[in-house]
Amino acid sequence: MIAALRQAALVAAVTAVAAVAGCAAVPPADGERIVEIASGRTMSRAQLLAEIRASDVVLLGELHDNGSHHRLRGELLAELPPSAAVVVEYLPSGRRIEPGPDLLGRLTGAGFDARGWRWPLHEPLFRGALASGAPVSGGNVPSELARQVARQGATALPEDLRTLLQSAPLAAPAQANLDADIVQGHCGSVGALRLDNLRLAQRMRDASMAAALGAAAGRPAILLAGNAHVRRDYGVPQLLAATRPGIRLISVGMLEEGATLRDAPYTHVWLTPIAPRDDPCARSAPIPG
Repeated sequence: MIAALRQAALVAAVTAVAAVAGCAAVPPADGERIVEIASGRTMSRAQLLAEIRASDVVLLGELHDNGSHHRLRGELLAELPPSAAVVVEYLPSGRRIEPGPDLLGRLTGAGFDARGWRWPLHEPLFRGALASGAPVSGGNVPSELARQVARQGATALPEDLRTLLQSAPLAAPAQANLDADIVQGHCGSVGALRLDNLRLAQRMRDASMAAALGAAAGRPAILLAGNAHVRRDYGVPQLLAATRPGIRLISVGMLEEGATLRDAPYTHVWLTPIAPRDDPCARSAPIPG
C-alpha cells in the first residue's frame, strides 16, 4: 500500500507517473500555478474555488512533506461555506474533530497520529478547514487494519469494503500504474505476493474514503489526502466514477514545479516550489499516508 511508503519515494513515483515521454515540462515558477489538465489553461485560486463550489465531490491531494501544500489548501478551505463537508485521510472513518481551543488535543482525541504525520506540518490545513465552519471527519481505515490486510490479504478485508471494491475493479493499465508506484515507493523491493497484499491495502483505504465521502452530509464533499488517493485512474475517483455515475467531481493533484502535466491523472494540478527532502531510500520512518 502506498499509505505506508517512504515519503520521498512517493514524491518521485507521483511525479514520474504524471510525466509522459516527449512532453515539455512546466518551467520553474517563482510561485504557485493552477492548471486545468483538459484545456491546459492556467487558473486563479478564485476560479478554482468557484468550480469547487459548483461540484459534488472535490479531492485535494498533497505531497505529505511539502508544507506549502497544506498551507495553500488551508487558505482555500477557509473560504468554503459551512455547508461543505470535509473528509480527511489523517483520521479513521467515523471519527470527527470536536469543538474546543486545543487543536492538537482535539485531533489526538479523534485518532490523529501526531508523530507519524510530523505535526505541526498539517496544522495550517486543519486550521483552514475548521475556519470555514464545515465539519471535519475521518475517512481512513485504522492503521492496524491496513497492516493486517498488507500481511494477510483478502481474508482480512471487511465485507463492506470488499463489496465496494468488487463493484469497481481496476483496468489493467491502472493496476499497472498502481503496482509501479508501490514498487518504486518501496525502493524496488517488493515480492509478488506482498505486492498483491499492498495493492489490496491501498485499494481498501481508497474504498473507505470513497464510502466516507458518500456518507458526508454536506456539499461539496471534500477529501484531503495524498496525491495517490486522489488519482483518477486508480484512486478514490475511480471508485466514485463506478459507483456514483454522473457526479460532478474535481481532483486536484498538488505537484512541484518541473513536473510534466500532459495526461496527469487529475482534473487539475496545483504546482508549487520544490520542498527540500532527503534520499527516499535512506529514510527509515514512513509517513502513514
